[in-house]
Amino acid sequence: MVFIFWFFVLDGLLLICMAQNVHHYSFFLRETNFTRLCTTKSMLTVNGSFPGPTIHVRRGDTAFINVHNEGKYGVTIHWHGVKQPRNPWSDGPENITQCPIQAGKNFTYEVIFSTEEGTLWWHAHSDWSRATVHGPIVILPPRGKTYPFPEPYAEPTIVLGSWFNGDVMELIEDALSTGGDPNISDAFTINGWPGNLYNCSSESIYTLNVTQGKTYLLRVVNAIMNEEMFFAIAQHNLTVVAQDAAYIKPVTTSYIMIAPGQTMDILLTANQSLSQYYMLSSPFFDSDAEFDNTTTSAILSYEGNYTAPTTPVNASQLPAIDDRIAAYNFSSRIRALATEEYPINVPQNITETQRLYVTISVNTIICSNSSCDGPDGNRLAASMNNVSFDIPTTDVLQAYYRNLSNVYTTDFPVRPPYYFNFSGDVGNNTLHPTVGTKVKVIDYGEPVEIVFQGTNVLTAENHPMHLHGFSFYNVGNGFGNYNETTDPSTYNLVDPPEVNTIGVPKTGWVAVRFFADNPGVWFMHCHLERHSSWGMDAVLIVKNGPTNETSMREPPPHMPSCS
Repeated sequence: MVFIFWFFVLDGLLLICMAQNVHHYSFFLRETNFTRLCTTKSMLTVNGSFPGPTIHVRRGDTAFINVHNEGKYGVTIHWHGVKQPRNPWSDGPENITQCPIQAGKNFTYEVIFSTEEGTLWWHAHSDWSRATVHGPIVILPPRGKTYPFPEPYAEPTIVLGSWFNGDVMELIEDALSTGGDPNISDAFTINGWPGNLYNCSSESIYTLNVTQGKTYLLRVVNAIMNEEMFFAIAQHNLTVVAQDAAYIKPVTTSYIMIAPGQTMDILLTANQSLSQYYMLSSPFFDSDAEFDNTTTSAILSYEGNYTAPTTPVNASQLPAIDDRIAAYNFSSRIRALATEEYPINVPQNITETQRLYVTISVNTIICSNSSCDGPDGNRLAASMNNVSFDIPTTDVLQAYYRNLSNVYTTDFPVRPPYYFNFSGDVGNNTLHPTVGTKVKVIDYGEPVEIVFQGTNVLTAENHPMHLHGFSFYNVGNGFGNYNETTDPSTYNLVDPPEVNTIGVPKTGWVAVRFFADNPGVWFMHCHLERHSSWGMDAVLIVKNGPTNETSMREPPPHMPSCS
């Protein structure tokens, strides 16, 4: 049986009548005024809210989202973590799978959910517009199924975001034109509010009301632009039960570390005395680069008769900002649930031709007469295997589908062009990358392993790497240089977590595996927005399989025009 959604727009509010299997949403992108930190600014939002509206579906459903662009510039929307089987046409990254929806135009995305279950999110995928254009996706179990844990009392969403007092589009355009580092954010937010630890922000705080004795499922999204984050609630333990819309063995902890792009489902039991408690989030950052060194706050407020404290309880459980051991200790505990009901499918055997060894670096591009604002008068850049990705003006998917020439080349290097001490004293041999629109072509159904190797080129830091069109298994990680002989023997091939975004440790490595069973054009990039803007990107093209059911779908009739 197929249900239908009916929509009514009343005074800017979107009213939705629930349906099953097929869902319809309308997104209106428009400039909206918001006041934070004593600053009122106009910013691009969806349906006038920051964060934007939550999409609710069930596992295996399909959603049609009609995006009306009433803003000033072209924009696209990406459905982060949704595999979109055979349907890259609705994946969303600008000039990779589509050209932008121009101002005054609209486009309907067909978002196909398959095995995802839990929390994902959607966001703009055009320049830096995702700073204000984003929102959660809640994927419930199929009807008649339950969670693999006791039913929670309520399921609030917690979206961590970045607040910039200026125009984010002007900010990144200025930085790219001068070659310098873009300005850092002015604050972090929880559900749109910076919290009362910032100056001129005493009234702007999100409050989550809870009933003593009840258990809540917090659906946490890191939509922050350029920082991984620690998150904790004073005097409360957190039990993480899912990451990136895949269930994991429960991990009970006093804090989490969550990278930009990642989501986590967390059970919270309100088992403390009646009072108000701080919910805090601060960055994890162990690099010499500039970053937003502030803390955002919200309040966990117990319902009942008591005198609220002047200041919420703050027995801080957040690690130090540069505590890489705390970050690693949390991340290393994540294991897939891997049960009969929630199985995993990890490639067990990888040949040399199926392995990509990819170095990720921050670099510079030489400017004539040292005329740029980056180090030594050069332009800041970033790369994968010493190739800084050049976004084309015609989208890669259209070029691939129509066999257009001079848009991309198929020579993305599957190994570093130079071998050196990646995590040590690297010198200048890969400081300046080549620039190109290079893709890697993969046969349908092939098992793939990618080893991401962090480097000490210019500025080393953690890199959250995201792959569109797939979830992948995090089978191994470590610090220092990856050893192709000994490190594969340490892999976890039994219950590795299935994720879509993975943090690569500073001057360390991460190995992921997946089956290339989703034909299409898929973007792979760092989810630190400044690194992606500088070129820490690549494209994987998975060829069609032997049947219609294993081949890319035909394009919809009205894709946005590139002209």
